[in-house]
Amino acid sequence: MNLKGKDYIETQDLSVGEIEHLLDTAVQLKADFHAGKATITLPNQTVFLLFFDKSTRTRNAFEAGATQLGAHAHFLDSSATQISHGETATDTGIILGSMGHAIAIRHDLIPGAGNSYMREVAAATDVPVINMQCDIDHPTQTLADLMTIRETFGNDLEGKKIAVSWAYAPSYAKPLSVPQGLITLMTRFGMDVTLAHPPEFKLMEPTMQAARGNAKEAGTKFDVTDDMDAAFENADIVYPKSWGAYDLMHERLDLKTQDQLRANEEACLKLNAKYKSWICDERRMKIAAKNSIYMHCLPADRGSEVTDAVIDGPQSVVFPEAENRLHTAKAIMQCMMRERPF
Repeated sequence: MNLKGKDYIETQDLSVGEIEHLLDTAVQLKADFHAGKATITLPNQTVFLLFFDKSTRTRNAFEAGATQLGAHAHFLDSSATQISHGETATDTGIILGSMGHAIAIRHDLIPGAGNSYMREVAAATDVPVINMQCDIDHPTQTLADLMTIRETFGNDLEGKKIAVSWAYAPSYAKPLSVPQGLITLMTRFGMDVTLAHPPEFKLMEPTMQAARGNAKEAGTKFDVTDDMDAAFENADIVYPKSWGAYDLMHERLDLKTQDQLRANEEACLKLNAKYKSWICDERRMKIAAKNSIYMHCLPADRGSEVTDAVIDGPQSVVFPEAENRLHTAKAIMQCMMRERPF
């Protein structure tokens, strides 16, 4: 299967076969990495890493991964580029695309902006554009999540239940992209998905529609509840993660003054605080299936989203999950970057 030059903006954009190819490649690259085998598959190539937000796992997975493949990852902070002075996505795409072999972008803070920006860049260049997290999806994270689940339960995940749940955090709104990416990807790969959140923390409707359609096509289940315990019941995988209330996040876009922004943030924190009981603790892990695993994209708000006993306990796979970010990033770059000229 040839994915050279293809964009990776949402997992919805790829077929199941194409995602399987990425996973197979990641498994082989991981085996080679642990065997100390060199994998110089992208010699002398350059991938531009354009960040509009902070990062630990994603940035380092791509930088280390590019080096291990023989390529160079060129880090760009958007605030230190002409983007901060108004340079358009189209111009940025043309220029970076003419200088390298791929453009990877993280743009996740503004609802309605990141995904559109990436697609505008992609329309302006022939090199692949890779989504390192946007407002809609976090496809490099969820690919690593799926790889981790398969390492635990095997490739046949039919009938396995994953609970994707909101969890309390004492901080301002986090992106919706991780839970949205999970419900759209896992419904395609045999898992029954239960999404749990308080009434105010709904996900974007187009993503919900996509998850329903994926489940129907794959013959899996997609359920929604406002009861965290009900979601955890007999779940094989639990993935409790905080995200912002979309209405408040969207309202913020129209606010002009510091007083208005401060009031919006206070409203968000006050809303979060209504649901402090939404924590992944030892009691809830006992509600899940006997051999269930706890997952999180990290960083987790310890003591709020999850207790130390759970995240550091035997059911937690967060650190193997984080390592798999390296191997899936390498797989995406190896499969999609290509030599010039085109």
